[in-house]
Amino acid sequence: MGRMSLLRNLSNKKFVSTTMSVIKQAVNLKTLSSQDLTAFFDSFDTVLTDCDGVLWIQNTALPHSAEVINLFQELGRQVFYVTNNSTKTREEFAKKCKQLNFKASDDHLFCTSNLAALYLKSMNFRKKVYVIGSTGVTGELDKVGIRHIGTGPDPLTPDWTAMNVQKDPEVGAVIVGFDEHFSYPKMTKAASYLNDRDVHFIGTNTDNRFPAKDSVVVPGTGSLVSCIEMCSERKATIMGKPEPYIADVLKQQCNIDPKRTIMIGDRDKSDILLGTRCGFKTLLVLSGVTTLNDVDRCKKSSSKDDNDLVPDYYIDTLGDLYPHLQKYKLHNSN
Repeated sequence: MGRMSLLRNLSNKKFVSTTMSVIKQAVNLKTLSSQDLTAFFDSFDTVLTDCDGVLWIQNTALPHSAEVINLFQELGRQVFYVTNNSTKTREEFAKKCKQLNFKASDDHLFCTSNLAALYLKSMNFRKKVYVIGSTGVTGELDKVGIRHIGTGPDPLTPDWTAMNVQKDPEVGAVIVGFDEHFSYPKMTKAASYLNDRDVHFIGTNTDNRFPAKDSVVVPGTGSLVSCIEMCSERKATIMGKPEPYIADVLKQQCNIDPKRTIMIGDRDKSDILLGTRCGFKTLLVLSGVTTLNDVDRCKKSSSKDDNDLVPDYYIDTLGDLYPHLQKYKLHNSN
């Protein structure tokens, strides 16, 4: 099946959860014996890893994260980078991986800017897209020949009023990603386009905040998507984790065995929930958004929705695995 045919089929496919009704214990990997750690490393063939907050924060790689990911590949594990970030194209993400010493190729990178473009392409979309987002989204749209408008600043001016908004009649879709130039005029235009129910509404992800240093809260793309959902009275089709589209693309395009796959992430509501829904093992790293207090709260909750956010394992940082993985490699080479 071709890539476009696959994506076209997935766009209408309902998500089927493989979640078991078992409350996970969230095991601290540092407490495992050498024998149990060996069993843990033996239990998966495929590694899905989030990027921001797991491998790096902004443009700085977290200590030994590259060594861990590269060693996984050296040991024969297939590694896929799965990010909700829409600010870069796949090629730009591959370039960043290389700069930070991670081994990666375009076909092992999944970013929501690329998925949004391919989602529209799979529907033979011929119109324009109004983009609340960055050049990551528009760059991917350019690659599949889809026209777009809207990126860049659109500030309020003294003579601006909502009554003066002129809609482009060729717009047939609205994509909302991360946009540092988000503004009231952009909200007005997006909601006005979406007032036509035939206009597609796509959100790249629903992450509410980004990992940052010094306790600074950086609002995430989900904040912008929610804003447009509210004023348009529409619900967006979400491309990223933990939603059905990316889950099915991963399962079918990568030909992975869920029982032999681990999802590594720093965010319970996207990374861990994706893993739970898909039947993957899950590893939470505490170097990003979700804290151990969050995990404890979800473990104690009587809500299944909360229980689904509990990881199978956790560790402070991905780099903490490095010495254990080195011992595992040495053991296997003997």
